[in-house]
Amino acid sequence: MKLTGKNIIGNRLSQEGDTAFYGENPATGERLEPAFYEASPSEINEAIEKSNRAFQYYRNKTGNEKAAFLEAVAEEILALDSVLIARTMEESGLTEGRLTGERGRTVGQLKLFAQCLREGSWVDARIDTADPERKPAPRPDIRSMQKALGPVGIFGASNFPFAFSVAGGDTVSAWAAGCPVVFKAHPAHPGTCELVGLAIQRAAERTDMPEGVFSMVHGRRTDIGMAIVRHPFIRAIGFTGSFSGGKALFDEANRRTVPIPVYAEMGSSNPVFILPRILKERREKIAQELAASVSLGVGQFCTNPGLVFVGPSADENNFRLDLSKQFAAISAGVMLSAGILNNYQKGISRLESVNGVVTMATGSGEAVLKGQARVFHSTASVFLQKRELEEEIFGPSTLVITTDDKQQLLQAAEQLGGHLTATIHGTEEDLQEYEELVNILEQKVGRLLLNGYPTGVEVCHAMVHGGPYPATTDSRTSSVGTLAIHRFTRPVCYQNFPQRLLPPELKDNNPLNIWRLIDGERRNN
Repeated sequence: MKLTGKNIIGNRLSQEGDTAFYGENPATGERLEPAFYEASPSEINEAIEKSNRAFQYYRNKTGNEKAAFLEAVAEEILALDSVLIARTMEESGLTEGRLTGERGRTVGQLKLFAQCLREGSWVDARIDTADPERKPAPRPDIRSMQKALGPVGIFGASNFPFAFSVAGGDTVSAWAAGCPVVFKAHPAHPGTCELVGLAIQRAAERTDMPEGVFSMVHGRRTDIGMAIVRHPFIRAIGFTGSFSGGKALFDEANRRTVPIPVYAEMGSSNPVFILPRILKERREKIAQELAASVSLGVGQFCTNPGLVFVGPSADENNFRLDLSKQFAAISAGVMLSAGILNNYQKGISRLESVNGVVTMATGSGEAVLKGQARVFHSTASVFLQKRELEEEIFGPSTLVITTDDKQQLLQAAEQLGGHLTATIHGTEEDLQEYEELVNILEQKVGRLLLNGYPTGVEVCHAMVHGGPYPATTDSRTSSVGTLAIHRFTRPVCYQNFPQRLLPPELKDNNPLNIWRLIDGERRNN
């Protein structure tokens, strides 16, 4: 399949601008053909206007119709087969096995949301029936449900070219809610984005979706993304990336005449707490597993553990020796782009310059075009004084922080800002002694793990992939799993409406057979 390098504006391909850029192979630095053309202001405006027109039709599509669209997208992505995998390998430096698995996750989440739509109860239908005999005043008939916000702007992520990209979690949750999507392709993998974008275009035509249910624009300049945020027809933004990028979008959205929500997932150091008794029991195994988690995907997952707090233990020195041996054996790996590698190296240099932080071990292999694993050590006394030690370094490194006593460990946990995850390793006796730690951490993160590792995010109904600021701009929802749908909806209430004017989800006869809250009782009849 030959790539065009053009923008996808509804049902047509467009190239109005003359500013071109190229994808690049991060393993070799080789420029990849063809040239891709940055979207012009008129192309961005056309895409958003088509999205707004599409919303008036797409918002009223049934759950079955939207589900059929999502399933068709999944089928079209699978039909790209090796063509898609080969191009993404070139643009990302990721292996065939990793990308095949990520494609499976992407197709799986499309199907999960389709299942959610067919079942239908996600709309949270609530009915309080009229009570004309109530004193001192009659109660009116009041019904409510979740309805779509409107056109959504989605920004592709660098580290997941499928799962957090064109047809990824942000996009599919917006479609499931009933919102058309204007997608800003990530410039690190423009060819991948075009292949998936054209697959979506074919799926939309197959399932009779309105033109504008999906558009995609290219560009490296920040003003292209900002033009999406500023447009008055855009009703929400989804973003996965750096803190500086997410914060800039959030600030711009709040400067609008009509502010809009920005759901930005901006990174996390994902602290791990290793308690004394389990360290004694499983010291070598924990060192091995922790090193594997830190270096998984060359440390380029948003859930890689970048902070490790070790409780007061006589085994602490031996644990650090074990961990150092594990890190020294990790081979340097190709990072997703030259920019990510450069930022990783800057982060390492910044950490090395902090008084009280020492390098425990460096991974093997040359650092030319590759990221070397690093493990550092400091103490809780230093950590409590230097808040910058908590900042994420996106790559295969972690900072081990040793503590003098239980109180110091709890104090360090109290000082933490918001993160996506926190992990506790402990025996039953450890957990009894450090019970306060759970109470502290559930206020700091979206997902708590016990005796595991945060890398690997299950796509399911119960998953929460989010957390308090600065991990995200809004901790009340998730960017993974079906909870994500509520980022792009709002409740609408109907009072004293006749049956014929009510949405099917709120009619007395419950034609969709969904679960609803009726006079305070959850029922599906």
